Amino acid sequence: MSARKKNWFRRFFSILGPGLITGAADDDPSGIATYSITGAKLGTGMLWTALLTWPLMAAVQMMCARIGMVTGMGLTHSLRKKFPLPIIFICSLALFLANTINIGADLLGMAEAAKLLTGIKEGFLVLFFGLVILVVSIRCDFKQIAAILKWLCLTLFAYVIVAFIIHPDWSSIARDTFIPSLPQGRAAIETLVAILGTTISPYLFVWQASSEVEEEKAAGLNLPESRKGATQVEINTRALDVGIGTFFSNLVMYFIILSTGLTLHRHGITNIETAGQAAEALRPLAGKFAAVLYSLGIIGVGFLAIPTLAGSAAYAFAETFGWSQGLAAKPKNAQRFYFVFGLSMVAGMTLYFLKVNPMKALYWSAIFNGILAPFLLVGVVIVASDAAIMNHQPSSWAARIWVAATAVLMFAAGIGMFLF
Repeated sequence: MSARKKNWFRRFFSILGPGLITGAADDDPSGIATYSITGAKLGTGMLWTALLTWPLMAAVQMMCARIGMVTGMGLTHSLRKKFPLPIIFICSLALFLANTINIGADLLGMAEAAKLLTGIKEGFLVLFFGLVILVVSIRCDFKQIAAILKWLCLTLFAYVIVAFIIHPDWSSIARDTFIPSLPQGRAAIETLVAILGTTISPYLFVWQASSEVEEEKAAGLNLPESRKGATQVEINTRALDVGIGTFFSNLVMYFIILSTGLTLHRHGITNIETAGQAAEALRPLAGKFAAVLYSLGIIGVGFLAIPTLAGSAAYAFAETFGWSQGLAAKPKNAQRFYFVFGLSMVAGMTLYFLKVNPMKALYWSAIFNGILAPFLLVGVVIVASDAAIMNHQPSSWAARIWVAATAVLMFAAGIGMFLF
């Protein structure tokens, strides 16, 4: 490869940051389970949802990124300026509980996938993965963590490869992709709400804004005043980053639904509860190599997603109560932030040993997120429209309309779930 091509690749890769990481973290093991359940239950009939969720997710994540960039503070801190503290606390607590269930489900998904490859017992693997992630998150600074997370995004390509191994009939796939089939019945509507709650999830809103602040702190802008405002070039660069990250996220979602729809659903295997079960079921249908790739993807993205889950819960509480915070901070300087981070991790690990079925809880957690997210999106739009909070750089009318439309769609899907 020539020096010019290497420099181009290096510059392009350097542009990718919080947007790519946040987008890829959306495809965590529990998200993989949700998409696998969708494919197993409904086949390829829901492929069109990837075309729907990409622009909506991109608009939401960019608005949250802009809030972090121009205010110099996290999303929860900005929401505090518009809403009473009790409401913010309830939202932070709900986020903590949902994220903890997600962490438990993700650790179990990683353990099941690793057990398929190694034969080691799940309980040991849950503890091993949980403790490794906890120690690395506490001991490494944000720059190191961000670099690790960025490279872990590559593991998601496993799901694209799996889909091509199956040799799908692309003409029928195209019909399911570009000609939407509206969900029929309560189960299908619940699945749509779960997909929306998984792809457009509250923890991603908080992580996106807070990671923008961490990026600026890593650049030496430690005082809030020094972080206020962003140039148009910076905003455009982040828009590219977010666009690529969310596209990548929804592309992977598309191929997971595709691969499970063409294998599990087609062979009558419709009762899948975990991503690990999906990987195991793929082995006789799509071959050992496909099952191994599926399993490796689960493990890799678990290492990517779990720090964002625990981190977003810790950021939400820290910003709610004005604590010292940040993965760039030393533990002794941000003790309460790291306490919430560690508590979420330990509670997630404990779910396995309490014999709680985290995957069943997770599916309903995804639906809960699908119901909670539109309320939070209303708050995001209100903050992004306030010129004073946004340092005279509010989001454009087009962005506000897109995010408001996302909230309306999620409200409608949630109401539809209860009506049918």
